[in-house]
Order: sequence, then structure tokens, then C-alpha cells
Amino acid sequence: MLLILIVVVFGILGFVISKKLKSKFKKYSQTALEANLSGKEIAELMLADHGIQNVAVNCVEGKLTDHYNPQNKSVNLSPDVYYGRNAAATAVSAHECGHAVQHAQSYAWLGLRSAMVPIQNVSGKILNFVLIASLFGGLALFNLPWEMVGVIVVGSYGVITLFTFVTLPVEFDASRRALAWVKERNIVTPSEYEMSKDSLKWAAMTYVVAAMASLATLAYYAMIFFGGRD
Repeated sequence: MLLILIVVVFGILGFVISKKLKSKFKKYSQTALEANLSGKEIAELMLADHGIQNVAVNCVEGKLTDHYNPQNKSVNLSPDVYYGRNAAATAVSAHECGHAVQHAQSYAWLGLRSAMVPIQNVSGKILNFVLIASLFGGLALFNLPWEMVGVIVVGSYGVITLFTFVTLPVEFDASRRALAWVKERNIVTPSEYEMSKDSLKWAAMTYVVAAMASLATLAYYAMIFFGGRD
């Protein structure tokens, strides 16, 4: 029952934050950028200003699918951002370039996050296997004691939770770099700057909610497995 409550509460919170983010993006997309630069042009300019020449700027399908890929060194922007000439597109484009700058400058938190990706993926697969097997009695085949199952579940979810918290400084720092650059470069007017700042604030909130949900779930599993069982 408690796990269901956690899922419902954070699910609703995540939905509200996501809806608010989409609303803000739509609102700020309706005001044309005075500098008349597209997201693609802003990305290329920010990368050039930081001396980064080996990062491609691509257009990818979807809405709010924007991301930086450290594997092939590419800034990938959704069509609304890639072609958009507004404060919302500016914020997202500069934010993703902020990750490219982090990569180029060997930002420690980004390096840690990248190193954790394969470990996090394996932890997720292990957790899924254990939880599914437990539903169908599969764990009995391995004759695993309750404490061992707890170590596996809590350990795996602990890695996932740590990953969500390591992501936070990476995202906040990318936004900080983005806002500082667009302001210093006079890409935006004061009002456009506030729109960009507000857009990135709500985007960051999605990561905060995910981290808190993961922590709450981890605490639940820890309580179930190690909360005073005799």
C-alpha cells in the first residue's frame, strides 16, 4: 500500500510538473526572439564561443526530446527548438550546449554521471529480474534468503537513486552556463532572459521530482527488507 501511495503521489507530481513545463514552453514559444536567432544558430554560436568544433548540432524527432550525446558528441534538438526563434528554444538549445561545454571542460559531475550509466543500466535489469521473479515464485528456485534478496534489491535501487541525484548538479550547472552565456552575449533582452530562466527552472524540476521519487522508493524497500524483521 505504501509503495502504491509513493507511486501515485510522485506520479501526480511528475504529471503536474511536466504539464507546467509544456505550458511554459508553449507560452514562451509564442514570443519571437528579438535577436531573430534559431535554436540551431544559437547552439552553433555558443559552441564556437567556447572553442568547441567537434560537436554536431542535429535535429531529432519529437517534442522536448532535446539532449546532448557525449558518446558521439552531438547536441540533438527537437524541431520546435532547432527551428524556433524564441526564448524557450533559446533556453533549451543553450542548456544542451551547456552539457557540451561541461564535456569539453571535463566537468567532474558529468564524468561521474557518464561512468555510472552502464552500472545503472545493469542495476535496472537486475532489479527488474528480481522483482518479476519474486512475483512468480522464481526466487525459490535459487533458494535465496530474504536478506540476500534485500541486499540485491536495495543495492540495485540504491545505484539508480544515486544516479538520479548525480544528475541534478549536471542539469543545474548546464542551465547556469546557458543563462550566463545568453546574458553575457546579449542574445536575449531582459524580459526574454526571464522567460528563458523560467523555462529552465521548470525543466530542472522534473529531475528533482524524479530524484525524490527514487529516494522515497529506496527508503520503502530498505524498510521492507531491513526494517526490524526478526
